[in-house]
Amino acid sequence: MSFIKMLIGLPLIIVVLIFAFMNNDLVSFNLWPFYIEITVSQSVAIVFLVLLGFIWGKFDSWLSYSPVRKALRQQKKANKKLNKEQLKLSEKVSDLEGSITSLKEEAKDAKAAAKDAEIAAKEAEKAKAKAERRPFGERLKNLFKRK
Repeated sequence: MSFIKMLIGLPLIIVVLIFAFMNNDLVSFNLWPFYIEITVSQSVAIVFLVLLGFIWGKFDSWLSYSPVRKALRQQKKANKKLNKEQLKLSEKVSDLEGSITSLKEEAKDAKAAAKDAEIAAKEAEKAKAKAERRPFGERLKNLFKRK
């Protein structure tokens, strides 16, 4: 973009300067309400008026883009607010992920404890059944006992 500006602007500036310096006659400017008359070289007047037009155009451009600049400032403010909110939410997500992993570990431990308790209960039942069983000798006596 700057190359295009230079490609157009540089020849234009050269043409304006050549035109201005080729016209060296004196020119009188009468500033009407004040009764002031200024006499300057025509080349100075041309360069001055071209610069005045350039400055006026830049000022007009700056004023016309003020709504865009305002919208950009508001957008930046909204972006900062959303970034802060995103950081807070990402912290919450990481905390929740940590909670999930700890809950999974607790569930795994609880499952293992339940399995151990189930095994212990089965062993207790076997021991109880074994204790309730009569010894072999008693069973033989009952077998040969006459009724």
